Amino acid sequence: MMTQATLRETKTAAPALPVAVNDEHAGRAVTIAHASARTTDSEAVAATEDLSVMPLSGEVFGMLINLSGRRRFTSQRLVLYAVLASQGHENAAAIGREALSLFRGAHTSLLKRSGDLPGVFCPELEEVYFGKPEGDRKICYFMDLAARTLNAIEDKLRAAPELLAELVQVTTPLLAILNQITSVYEEQSKKHARLMRKQLRGIMTEIETIAREANMVALNARIVAARSGPAGREFSVVAGVLSNITNEIDDLVQAALNGAAA
Repeated sequence: MMTQATLRETKTAAPALPVAVNDEHAGRAVTIAHASARTTDSEAVAATEDLSVMPLSGEVFGMLINLSGRRRFTSQRLVLYAVLASQGHENAAAIGREALSLFRGAHTSLLKRSGDLPGVFCPELEEVYFGKPEGDRKICYFMDLAARTLNAIEDKLRAAPELLAELVQVTTPLLAILNQITSVYEEQSKKHARLMRKQLRGIMTEIETIAREANMVALNARIVAARSGPAGREFSVVAGVLSNITNEIDDLVQAALNGAAA
């Protein structure tokens, strides 16, 4: 069973909150929530002034979802091979340890900002990891219990059956937490895609407006060139080229808008 010492250890072991966010205001709120637990409100707010915001791409969201899925898969694999190891299957304990290592690595990558990965980047993840669901605490306890169970099985300790029974018991509620966390990553990915499409439509609309104005300039230039007679012939050629360019821009904008609406 979980002791008070284990509880204290898992709580203090939680990594510091990364600052990379998909929404700047949400990111500041999450960072302040963590910082206020250790500092005054003014210090927490000041701390956010120096933090940079990392934009998240579709590729990064794919990595996050894959890592979250890896935790789900390896948790089941770990328990399976722990049971097989208890039954004396050769190399089962070693395979269980490999699964535990993959599980631990995925969890660390998801919580700690590193390279392209943003860590905990939104209030929804903050809540599921460190709020009422206590996702991080339960995941850390599962990893600790799995390591102790494999050690006990390999060393043939008397406590091995009890530890294995508890590991099997906590796996089902853990899987529910892991599924919940994966759902958050998937929803944030969809939210990000919608935001990107909205921004793209806004940019394309601005370009379309500029192109329309350029067309008006080209038309006026042709009128002036026509009135200038032979002296305006070269100017007319330039106006024609400008008109062709703006027509090409119109086509590109329309194609981009159609893609954004898909």
